[in-house]
Amino acid sequence: MLSIAFIRENRDLVIAGLEKKNFANAASKVDSLLAADQTRRALQQESDTATAAANQAAKQVGELMKAKQVQEAEALRQATSLAKAEIKAKQDKAAEAEATCYEILIQLPNLPHSSVPAGKTPDDNLTVKEGGTIPTLFDGALPHWDIIKNLGMIDFELGNKIAGAGFPVYRGLGARVQRKLINFFLDAAIAAGYEEVQPPILVNQASAYATGQLPDKDGQMYHDAADDLYLIPTAEVPITNIFRDVILDAKQIPALLAGYTPCFRREAGSWGAHVRGLNRLHQFDKVEIVQVQLPENSYAAQEAMCLHVESLLNALELPWRKLLLCGGDMSFASARTYDYEVWSAAQARWLEVSSVSNFETFQASRLMLRYRPEDKKTALLHTLNGSAMALPRVLAALLENNQQPDGSIKWPAALQPLASR
Repeated sequence: MLSIAFIRENRDLVIAGLEKKNFANAASKVDSLLAADQTRRALQQESDTATAAANQAAKQVGELMKAKQVQEAEALRQATSLAKAEIKAKQDKAAEAEATCYEILIQLPNLPHSSVPAGKTPDDNLTVKEGGTIPTLFDGALPHWDIIKNLGMIDFELGNKIAGAGFPVYRGLGARVQRKLINFFLDAAIAAGYEEVQPPILVNQASAYATGQLPDKDGQMYHDAADDLYLIPTAEVPITNIFRDVILDAKQIPALLAGYTPCFRREAGSWGAHVRGLNRLHQFDKVEIVQVQLPENSYAAQEAMCLHVESLLNALELPWRKLLLCGGDMSFASARTYDYEVWSAAQARWLEVSSVSNFETFQASRLMLRYRPEDKKTALLHTLNGSAMALPRVLAALLENNQQPDGSIKWPAALQPLASR
């Protein structure tokens, strides 16, 4: 969450950043926030001044009573009672203004880093790096949904019967490949220095607010109204909330955690060929990496996380590209995001498989995640997360790029031993 003090001192900078993120009515929202803040501060100052005067008057009442000046003491007591009622009214109005400030603040997205390009759509993202070789397929090569059907790897119709569209059932080779990929990604994270954790896949409202999913993604997450719990859209939410209301010692920084979870996204309004097969699901598996860093180290850490993702893609022998997202295509909480896409040969299109984001202090301020520098008061830390990696589109690209004329799959060495069928 943005700091109201920062907004107060940097109004124009904040508005420009919000507009770069394509946030509607940025100036109006900021000015409404600052007006409510000014009202709150004025009422609080008036209340503090009146409270000090009332406390002084209360002492005078006691002194008058000691001096047996009863009438004067009673008159002052009545005046003090009226003053306290007025103070209470000011405090109530100040609380209302503070609530207005909070309601506006939680709607404001994080500001983009200076390196983030302007733009509103994915077409405005910048390709900053590429790797691997795009394969040339044989005549008659199939899209992954046909390969899956031929090999009996995933049963979409059965998943539709059990739960609904977007909830596939992995069977036989499909289930084994899933397990192989999950272990491969987890083992790579552990080798890179991450501690493996297995978090809950349901979170409470406080956790969803802390990482910025609420109120921004309200309606896009599956919600259990009876217990007011949310199915996680990504492991970032429960893993990052491990640090909610925590003050870390210097020796605990950086903190590197990794975890595998199923992820759940309603993806309301998604349809068409671009969501066919594994391209977009309501339930999918993902390994997530999360870092907590000192502010001065977080952008170097983001680049290191990117190199980790690239090492996975290279090991899987997938052609990939790295995109720096424009302001309008970034997530609510992110200050800078890189997306990784792999080439899906049979579909002849790029598929997003990973996002690596630096949130700076945006999540930490909601989490109240702090550290204590030597001989100084506590300060906010930076949080980062990355997909390392999401399985469905990785599998789609592996199947399409590595299919053989006889219908088998030539799996990369990183996944061996694995049956070709």
